[in-house]
Amino acid sequence: MEVSFHKEIESLKLGDGETFHGEGILAVTKALLQSGVAYVGGYQGAPVSHLLDVLVQSEDILDDLGIHLETCTNEAAAAAMLAASLHYPLRGCVTWKSIVGTNVAADALSNLASPGVIGGTLIVVGEDYGEGASVIQERTHAYALKSSLWLVDPRPDLPTIVNMVEKSFELSEASNTPVIMELRIRACHVFGSFDTKNNIPSPKSTRTKFALPAPFDYSRLAHPPVTFLQEADKVNRRLPAAREFIVREGLNEFMGPKEGEIGIITQGGLYNGLNQRLVDAGLSDIYGDLKVPTLVLNVTHPLVPEQISDFARGKKAVLIVEEGSPEYIELAVGKILRQADLQTKIHGKDMLPAAGEYTAPVVGRGLAAFLSEYGIDPGGLAKWLDHVDENRKALDAADSPVLPPRPPTFCTGCPERPVFSAMKILREEMGPVHVSVDIGCHALATFAPFSQGHSIVGYGMSLAANSAVSPTQETRPFTVMGDGGFWHNGLLTGVAGSVFNEDDSVLVVMNNGYSSATGAQDLPSSRPKDTGRGKGLDMEKALRSMGVKWIRRIDNYKVPKVVETLREARTTKEKGLKVILADGECQLARQRRIRPAMAKAVAKGERVVRTRFWVDEETCTGDHSCIRLSGCPSLTIKPNPDPLRTDPVAHVNNDCVGCGLCGEVSHAAQLCPSFARIDILQNPTAWDRLLRSLSDSLIRLFGGEPDIRERPAGASAGVGVPAE
Repeated sequence: MEVSFHKEIESLKLGDGETFHGEGILAVTKALLQSGVAYVGGYQGAPVSHLLDVLVQSEDILDDLGIHLETCTNEAAAAAMLAASLHYPLRGCVTWKSIVGTNVAADALSNLASPGVIGGTLIVVGEDYGEGASVIQERTHAYALKSSLWLVDPRPDLPTIVNMVEKSFELSEASNTPVIMELRIRACHVFGSFDTKNNIPSPKSTRTKFALPAPFDYSRLAHPPVTFLQEADKVNRRLPAAREFIVREGLNEFMGPKEGEIGIITQGGLYNGLNQRLVDAGLSDIYGDLKVPTLVLNVTHPLVPEQISDFARGKKAVLIVEEGSPEYIELAVGKILRQADLQTKIHGKDMLPAAGEYTAPVVGRGLAAFLSEYGIDPGGLAKWLDHVDENRKALDAADSPVLPPRPPTFCTGCPERPVFSAMKILREEMGPVHVSVDIGCHALATFAPFSQGHSIVGYGMSLAANSAVSPTQETRPFTVMGDGGFWHNGLLTGVAGSVFNEDDSVLVVMNNGYSSATGAQDLPSSRPKDTGRGKGLDMEKALRSMGVKWIRRIDNYKVPKVVETLREARTTKEKGLKVILADGECQLARQRRIRPAMAKAVAKGERVVRTRFWVDEETCTGDHSCIRLSGCPSLTIKPNPDPLRTDPVAHVNNDCVGCGLCGEVSHAAQLCPSFARIDILQNPTAWDRLLRSLSDSLIRLFGGEPDIRERPAGASAGVGVPAE
């Protein structure tokens, strides 16, 4: 791990009578420790990555409590961990990003849900849904329905979130059923406070172990013929037990007046946005003093029919605020009310969109339509919506120039950019090729200026996605995969299958050292260090053990060599899978590592060299091929200093980290020689000063003027040398 959570970790030690201040996902972490968990694990991924990241860095706290921590190679492995609670009274929690993570874990979840659990189990998923999501637009709700897993969607309020974590374990144990807690991005990062409790060690743990294993019990297996009995048990015993617990513990919240002609039923996670729009309408305040009867479903599955029918009884209509499609809750509520012979009108997707994120304007428009339909003046809400519309019209009609679209791109100095630059150079030289890409940072290459990638079908599945393409192409196809995807799924799903089936294709593995797209978490191949869990496993050895014979390693930043290797892989007569391991540390992680080290060295008076690049304005032709081939954010343009030339010149801004790609690309693509490398010296030695003096003298000798711009104390501008 390169990101420190030192302050957050301290808050995990709070006990009785103290107050936690922080964000939602950290409150979940603290609640786990207060609940007496015996084991935790999961697969990292936004928006719940903090849960695992913080726990990894607080292993001393976990050790004191006897909690086992597992950083899993994928979500299926994390879900399988919960098998510990099938036979033993151990509380366990695992986490991942949904819906993609839940898809991967689905097999294990089904086999876990069928026999049920003895110890309470909680699955915390990041419900990454809506316009700001990075995954396909589906909901975890479908898995809860399919496998009879209870689904918790807590109101985004820290005391409520913490209470629901603790009650989820109790609900799981009361009904012998795993519980899923879905947290939207806003719930993960909402700030607040709550009164803490002491952390509780599990009665049985890594410190107080079981003397003997549980006795063999075939009924605890998800295997015929007992699966038929388990299915009946889900419906006849576990479901009623869950509903009884939900009512007894008041997990769902009835807010506002008891009586009224209309009412609102909302998912707990959407409550904050809904309440704010009710405030605009004059029907609530910031403290949630609602003037409209509202049922907040902190548990969205199972629903309790009696709660729904009692809430709707005597009302003309109910608005169901349910994000996403299909409208599972709306359909279930309709069935419950019809069976109870209640004619309360149900509104939901007729007034709110069938798909998409329920943002503030979206909820506001649906709420205003509902209130108006039943004779209630939306008041300030209508004015607020008019103001939103006016602002939108003003922006659309503005005379100011429209900003050009700016596609997402790699970080400055990203080691993956030069590989795609090389692929683009080769494409212009040899023609197009089918490219299968993967989930991860490299998916950004599907945007301009690279525009490469024909499919993204799952994490670590890019090579498998090429399996049926390869034999149908005259040109050998390429596959790109990250080291995270390689260990997550790609080694077995892709490499093993490709070798077994003798596919003739090329796999490029981006070996940047971390699961970079989710925050630079360690992988099995990450370098061992003081903090983190990297074991330095060798991917090349793993590939050779699978039967891959053609393997090349490249330095990503040596673009001519990368082009040469890609060309060889594309044209060699050797059949079978060809793998290129593209080595280059994630630049963000590298900068987090080297910048503090350089700052300490400068403070100690040690000689420090920092490299960056520069464009000679007089040499630059304004062709801008360098920008089209690299897309680096630090490579931009500025006005041409020559009044006789109108094309702007290329310019390297101060974000440059000195990776050298711009110069490498210029050389590999045989572009202009306008790039130069500059070594910036801090705390220069006497030898450095002598070289600088000689350089200045030579420049004067040939009629030039040396650079005399003011420099920081203790710094000496290095001599610029042409970039390769």
